[in-house]
Amino acid sequence: MPFTKTDNSFRHWTATIAHIQLMLGIIIYSKSDTVKSLFRGIAGADHITEPVFFGVIHISIMLSAIIVITIGSARAKRQSTHHEKFRTILIWFSIALALIFIAIPWPFSPFAHKPYLRSF
Repeated sequence: MPFTKTDNSFRHWTATIAHIQLMLGIIIYSKSDTVKSLFRGIAGADHITEPVFFGVIHISIMLSAIIVITIGSARAKRQSTHHEKFRTILIWFSIALALIFIAIPWPFSPFAHKPYLRSF
């Protein structure tokens, strides 16, 4: 199956949207009271607390996922055959997706207690 212009657009827009999300995440990170409390020293040193999860673990894993997407996109663009391009995208984007799922603050997570929907 040929690597079409639509496939290339998928590769490009996946990386672009990931980078936009990174910028939005950094803005939210810098404004977050949870993260600010980590830097004020409220987090416990003997276990993972919510400030530690959001201030260190979440941002580190999400940043790693963006790096994996960027590398995968760049490598796929440089592959010579259609099969290699699809394979590269599958492998690198799947790794990034797994990292993103690991870093999401699920409601059942012992590290972060955030509901799916919050009341305002």
